Amino acid sequence: MLDVETTPARGGSPRFARRATLRRSLRLLGSFRFEQTDPALFYGGLAADSAAMIADFYADLTGRSLHGATILDVGGGPGYFADEFVRTGARYIPVEPDSVEMHAAGRMVAGAVRGSGMSLPFRDDAVDICFSSNVAEHVGKPWVMADEMVRVTRPGGLIVLSYTVWHGPFGGHETGPWHYFGGEYAARRFRRKHGREPKNRFGRSLFAVRAVDGLRWAAGTPAEVAAVFPRYHPRWAWWLVRLPVVREVLVSNLVVVAAKRESR
Repeated sequence: MLDVETTPARGGSPRFARRATLRRSLRLLGSFRFEQTDPALFYGGLAADSAAMIADFYADLTGRSLHGATILDVGGGPGYFADEFVRTGARYIPVEPDSVEMHAAGRMVAGAVRGSGMSLPFRDDAVDICFSSNVAEHVGKPWVMADEMVRVTRPGGLIVLSYTVWHGPFGGHETGPWHYFGGEYAARRFRRKHGREPKNRFGRSLFAVRAVDGLRWAAGTPAEVAAVFPRYHPRWAWWLVRLPVVREVLVSNLVVVAAKRESR
């Protein structure tokens, strides 16, 4: 088991560690300005990076490419990630609880499933890879969802959970940086300024999930944790995960990568 206070910033994939450069970090962080105005552009770039990241970890775990693998994307939304994963030759299945969100981009992904991440409508050991990107902060019980991700992954398969840390610069999503004064305050301020509710409403569709929460889950999961690192940081800055308090502010997005243990 991992010790939550001494967990190293481990990058279990030598391939991905080489990819995690400052240039990559600047490219990803720069794309955030398009999240609201041009979501296809923002999520398209994030999808390409996610597919490459998962391919790296899966290759190191299994020695295989993503071709023929079944990938379950928990909280897949309108399917911005679909094209990238299909391009790898994988079978891509997004799961999304909100029917409006599923059609937000004016498209429908073949095989998309409506269902809750906290009770995935799949049997045990069903998929090769279970992935979730920036979803845990939008569900009331994110670690129930994480446990479900492990459950539906086959033994020897890969689990990749990535989420936005509440006290990081993007924790409040469109209500930031005012979330530092409290989620409810940030939501009220957004409503006063824009005359409408924010898409991500604190306490309903946005929750305060900390970096230490993900580390505690990593320390307790029966899956074998291969890597814990800040998603948008270059490799040489991953040590920030080791620092209590500091990581809550500077680790804007935490990734936990784990392999489901083989049955004995």
